[in-house]
Amino acid sequence: MRKYLFLSILVVALLGFAACSNDNGGTTPATGSGTGATDGGTQQPATPTTTPITLRVGESLDVENFILEAGRRFTAIHPHITVEFVNVEIGQANTQMALDGPAGVGPDLFVAPHDQLGALVAGGLILPVSNPTLVSERVLSSTVVAATMNGVLQGYPLAAETYALFYNRALISSADVPRTFDDLIRFANEFNPANPGRHAFMFDVGNAYYNIFFVSTPTNRLFGPEGTDPNTPNLNTPTAVAGMEFFRSLRAILDVPAGDMNTAFADAAFESGNSAMHLTGPWNIAPFVEAGLDFGVTTIPSLPGQTSPPPSFSGARLMFVSSFSDHTTEAHMFAEFLTSYEMQSLRYDITQALPSIPLETGNPHHNGILAQLEYAIPMPSIAQMSQFWSAMPAATANIWDGADIQEQLDMVDLTIRQG
Repeated sequence: MRKYLFLSILVVALLGFAACSNDNGGTTPATGSGTGATDGGTQQPATPTTTPITLRVGESLDVENFILEAGRRFTAIHPHITVEFVNVEIGQANTQMALDGPAGVGPDLFVAPHDQLGALVAGGLILPVSNPTLVSERVLSSTVVAATMNGVLQGYPLAAETYALFYNRALISSADVPRTFDDLIRFANEFNPANPGRHAFMFDVGNAYYNIFFVSTPTNRLFGPEGTDPNTPNLNTPTAVAGMEFFRSLRAILDVPAGDMNTAFADAAFESGNSAMHLTGPWNIAPFVEAGLDFGVTTIPSLPGQTSPPPSFSGARLMFVSSFSDHTTEAHMFAEFLTSYEMQSLRYDITQALPSIPLETGNPHHNGILAQLEYAIPMPSIAQMSQFWSAMPAATANIWDGADIQEQLDMVDLTIRQG
C-alpha cells in the first residue's frame, strides 16, 4: 500500500507542476478520496468522494458507544460515508498501527495518547491535521501544545486529562483532606490502626504515570525543561534518587507489594470504601458516581520542602489519520467533526471525560482535576518515551519492594539512552 501511496503523491505532484500556469498561480488541488498534496507539513485534502465508503475508526472499548453514535450523526450529514468501530486500545495504538498500517489492515483513524506522538511521526504512521487553524481555534491551548511536533499540528485533540487526589467523604471530611504529604502521613498513622483492612491512601505504585511527580522538580524534568531532549532523561540524578527515597518511605503507610497494587486493585479499593484517598483521573468519575460514592476531588498534596501541588503528568487524547488510509480526506473530515462543540458535548455526556474544548460541564468533580491541571506538565512526546514506559514502571515497582534505588534508576537511564 505504501507503493500506491507514493505513486499517488507522485502523480499529484506531476499534475500540479503541469498546472502551474493556471489562473491562481498555484497547483490544482487533488480530487477524489485519498492523500492530497502537502505544503510545509500541512495536509491539503482532496475533494471528498461521492462513492460509498467505510471509515474504520480505532478506539478503546470504553469509548465505543461514542464513536458509534458520532458515526451515525456523521453519516446523517454524509450518507455515502459509513463509520465502523475497530478496537484499538489506546495504550497499544503505536505498536498495533506499526504492524497493521503497512500490512493494509489498520483503521483509517485511530486514537493514541499524545506521548506516543514522537514514535508515530518517526514511524511515518500518521498525517498532519488538514485544517490546523480551525482545530487550534476550537480546542484548549494545552492540547494544541500536546498535539504539536516540529511546529506542525499532528493530531486532533479529543480530551484533556491529568490525575488528582480523590477522597471518600465517608472516611475523611473535606476539611481534613491533607494539603501536604506530611499531613497525609500523619492522617494515615491515625486512620490505618483504627480501620483494620482499610488504607488511608492508595495508588498504583508501579505505574510511572502516577509516580513521575516524585522525581520531578522545576530543575529536574523528564527529558529537560521542554521535555524534548533525549539526552537528558533526568531519572538517575540526585534529585530523582531523593524523590524515590521519599516515594518508598510511603510503604510504611501502604504496606502492600507492588505486584498487588495495580490500577484495578487501587480503583476497586476506593470504590468499595476500603481506601480513604486515591490517585486517579476523570475517567473514574462516572464509575464512582454510579457506585454511589460520596467523594470529592482536589489537588495532590505537596511534597516535603514544596508549597505547591507536585507536577502530575497531563495528557491529551488525540485522534490521528493513518498515513496508510485509502480515504484520508474523509478521515480528516470525521476527525475534525469530533472536535466540534456538538461532538465534544456528546463525548462528555457518554464518557464524562474532560473535553478538549472550553466546555462548561457543570460537574463539581471536575474542579479538582482542573485545579491540578494548573500544575501539571504535558507528558513528553519524543520517541524515547517508549523506552521510558518500558523501563520506569518495573524500576519503581522494584524500588517499592526494596531494590537499590540508584541501581534501578541507572538501568532506566541506560535503557532510554540505548534506545
